[in-house]
Amino acid sequence: MKQHVLAVTMCVVSATSAFAQGQALTGQVLDTNGRPVVGATVVEKGTNNGTATGNDGRFSLQARTASPRLQVSSIGFATQEVEATGSALSVRLAESTTSLGAVQVVGSRSQNRSVTDSPSPVDIIDLREVTTKTGQLDVNQLLQFVAPSFNSNRQTGSDGADHVDPATLRGLGPDQTLVLVNGKRQHQSALVNLFGSRGRGNTGTDLNVIPAASIERIEILRDGAAAQYGSDAIAGVINIVLKSSVKELTASVNYGAYDAKYRRDDEKFDGGNFNANLNYGIGLGEKGGFVNATLDYNKREHTQRAAVPAPDGLARREYGDPEVSNTSAYLNSKFPLSDKAHVYVFGGYNKRKGDAYAWTRFADDDRNVPAIYPNGFDPIITSNIDDASAVAGVRATISGWDFDLSNNFGSNRFHYGLRNTLNATLGAASPKSFDAGGFQLQQDVVSLGASRNYTTVLNGLNLAAGAEFRREWYKLFAGEEASYKNYDPESGVAGGSQGFPGFQPTDEIKADRDNFGAYVDAELNVTPQWLLAGAVRFENYSDFGSTFNYKAATRYNLTEFLTLRGTYSTGFRAPSLAQINFNSTFTNFINGEPIEVLLARNNSAVTQKLGIPSLKQETSKNASLGLTSRLGAGFSLTLDGYYIKVEDRVVLTSQFSSDDPVIGPDLQALNVGQAQFFANAADTRSLGLDVVLSHSASVGKGRLNSSLAANFNRLRIDRVRTSGRLAGRDEEFFGAREQAFVKASAPKSKINLTFDYQLGRFGTLVRFVRFDKVQLIDWDGAPMNYEARVTTDLTLSYALTNKLQFSVGSSNLFNKYPTLFNPQLTETGGAWDPVQMGANGRYYFAKLQARF
Repeated sequence: MKQHVLAVTMCVVSATSAFAQGQALTGQVLDTNGRPVVGATVVEKGTNNGTATGNDGRFSLQARTASPRLQVSSIGFATQEVEATGSALSVRLAESTTSLGAVQVVGSRSQNRSVTDSPSPVDIIDLREVTTKTGQLDVNQLLQFVAPSFNSNRQTGSDGADHVDPATLRGLGPDQTLVLVNGKRQHQSALVNLFGSRGRGNTGTDLNVIPAASIERIEILRDGAAAQYGSDAIAGVINIVLKSSVKELTASVNYGAYDAKYRRDDEKFDGGNFNANLNYGIGLGEKGGFVNATLDYNKREHTQRAAVPAPDGLARREYGDPEVSNTSAYLNSKFPLSDKAHVYVFGGYNKRKGDAYAWTRFADDDRNVPAIYPNGFDPIITSNIDDASAVAGVRATISGWDFDLSNNFGSNRFHYGLRNTLNATLGAASPKSFDAGGFQLQQDVVSLGASRNYTTVLNGLNLAAGAEFRREWYKLFAGEEASYKNYDPESGVAGGSQGFPGFQPTDEIKADRDNFGAYVDAELNVTPQWLLAGAVRFENYSDFGSTFNYKAATRYNLTEFLTLRGTYSTGFRAPSLAQINFNSTFTNFINGEPIEVLLARNNSAVTQKLGIPSLKQETSKNASLGLTSRLGAGFSLTLDGYYIKVEDRVVLTSQFSSDDPVIGPDLQALNVGQAQFFANAADTRSLGLDVVLSHSASVGKGRLNSSLAANFNRLRIDRVRTSGRLAGRDEEFFGAREQAFVKASAPKSKINLTFDYQLGRFGTLVRFVRFDKVQLIDWDGAPMNYEARVTTDLTLSYALTNKLQFSVGSSNLFNKYPTLFNPQLTETGGAWDPVQMGANGRYYFAKLQARF
C-alpha cells in the first residue's frame, strides 16, 4: 500500500514566552508534496479549544494551557500529537502499509483518495464544529442551514410527514439520495409521503434517527453514483461517519424556544426544544481497537401559528410543528484480530413518539358529535416509531487485497394512533382514541468487497470489485375496527377516526423482494496530475428485472492552484416497496371541505382496471463539470455545474373525482370521492451550479473564517406519461398543482454567507441564508408566490474553562416568515405552506458543552 505522509510545519509565535499560558499559536499544515491541507482539524489536547486550517493550510489558535499539545488530523491521514516546544516543528505522519485504519471518502473505493483530489465534488461537514456554533439540534436542520444543495422542511397537517422530515439533495426526491453510515447502506423509512410541500409520493431515509452527538462528520457526494453504490444514488450520496474517539467524554445540554408571534393566546414563547447527550469512547489494546457509545435525548414541543387574519375563516385552530420526543443509543466499535484484520460492529436504536395536530372539526361539522365536543375538536395524530440498525463485518488484508465482508440489518416501524377525536358514526358512544395501524420496512444486506492498490502501474492504479445481496420486507397492518369502520352507512357521514382513518384489513399486505448486485471500479493516476476513474454495476431485482449502469470520471491538476474535474454516469432508482404496496382510504381537505380519497396500490384491481402499469425503475443520466482553485493566500474556490435527467420518475398522480367520466363509476361503487395512484409518470431535467468560496485570515489577535456557498438549480418537467384508460389526459393525470410541488422541492437558489471569528476564549458566528422564491398553486388554481427571504443567525460562545463552553444565540434573528396566504387555500390549512425557512419565526437558544 502506498505510503501517505502528512508534513506538519508549525511556526509558533508568542509575544512573551513559548511556554506562557494563553500564547498565540500559528502554523501551517502541508502534505508530503508541500501542498496545503485544507480543513485539517487542530485541537488543543485536554480542552474544547480547536480550529481548522484555512485554504492555505494555515491556522492560528490561542492556547489555554501552559504547555499546549496539539492534535492535528485530516481525512485520509493519521492523527498526530505535536508539542509546541520550539519556534518551528516538523512532524511526519505515515499510514502503515495496511489500509485497515485508513479513512475512505465517499465517492471513491481507493484508500489513497482524499476529499481534495476526488474527481467528484464532496462536502465534508465537521459535526463538532457545526453543533458547537449553531442552534439546530437534529441532522436534517443542521444540514438545511449548512449545505446549500440540501433542503428540508418540517411539515404540518401532512399526516406521517409531520413525524419524519423529508429532505432532498439538488432538488430531486428524498428517495433519490442514497444514505450510508460508515459506508454501509442505511435502510429507508417505512413512510411514503402523501401530503406536504416536499417529497410527495416519495419515501426516503430518516436522518434524524441518528443523533448528531454520535457523528464525527458527514460527507455529501454531490454527484450521481448508482454505478458505484446502487439504487437511489441519482442526486448523490450522504455518508454519515460515526465517532471513533477514545479517552474523551463529551456532553452537551441544549435548550431553545421560538418567539411565538402568531399564537392564538398570550404565550410569548413556544416550541421549546431540549436536548441532552453523552458520548464516550474507550480504547481496546494497542492496535487501534475501540468502543464508542452515544446516548441522546431530544424533546420538542408544539408550536402554534394559527392567529393569522383569514378572509374566509380559519381552516385550522391548531397549526404548527408537532410535539416530538427522540431517545437514541448508538455504538461504533472496532476489534483488532491481528495487524491485518479486524472486526467492526456499529448501529443503534431510536425511539420516537410524536403528536401532530390534524385539521379542525368545527362544532357544526357533520363529522362532529356535539355531545362529545360541544365546541368542535382538533384531532391529534400520534406516532410510535421504532428504528434500529446493526452492522457487523470483518476487514482483512490478504495477499495485498483489502477485503470487507459484512452483514447489515435495518428496520423502521411506524405505528399511528389518534386521540382527541371520534368516529362520528358511533355517535355519543364513540371512543376518543384509536389504534390506526401502520407499516414496517426492513432490509438485510450481505456484501463482500475487495480493493487493491498497484503502486507500480503508471502513477498508481486502484482496483475494486464486490457483490451484495439485499432482501427487503414491507408490511402494512390494520388498525382497530372503530378506527376505519362506518357503523351508519346510510347517514352519509364518513366513518373511522377523524383526522386519520385507520388502515383496514383490505389494506393489509406483506411483501418482499430480493436484489443482487455486482460492481467493478478502477482509478488510474495516469500522471501525478491526471486521474481517470470508471465503474460499472449490474443489479437484478426479483420484482422488475435487471439494470446495468456505468460511470466515468476524471481530474486534472492544471497547476498547483487549479484543478479541473468532470463525471458522466447513468443511474437508476428501484421503486420502493412502500410505493408499490401502499393502499389506504383517507380524508383530504380541498378548500376546507373534507373529501374521502382512495390511494390504490399498484397492481390492485382498481389500477389494473384503469390500465396503470406496474411500477418499474427510474433511470437517470448525470453529468458534471467543475474546478477547484486556490486564489492566493487564504482563498479557495470550487465551481461544479451539473445536469441530471430522470426518466420514468415515480410520482403520486393528481386526484380523480367520482364524477370523472372514465373512473367515476368505479369510485362511486367504492363510496370514495376521489382516487389517486403511484405511476412512472414524469420525466424531469435539472441544470444547476454549486459554488463554494472560502477565505481564512488573521484579524487582530483572532482568526476569521468566511465562506460563501450557493446552489443554483432549475428543474423542468419535460413530459408527463399517461397510460391505460387515462391516456392523453396529461393535465389531469399529473397536473400543474402536483407539478408545482415537485418544482418547489428544487428552489432556484439557496445562498449561505458565513463569518466565523475566534479570539481566545470568545467566538462569534454570523450567518446569512437567502432562500429563493417558491411558487405553488392553491386549490382554486391560482399561483401562490412565496417571495425570497433572507434569514440571519447569530451565535456567541465563550470557553468558561478549558473543559466547558457556553453558547447563546438566535436563528432567524429578525423573525422572518414566508409570504402570508389565505389558510383556506394552502395545502396545509395555515397561512403558509412548509417552504423556505419554515413558519416558526425567531428561535433563541443556549447550550453548555463539556469535553473531558
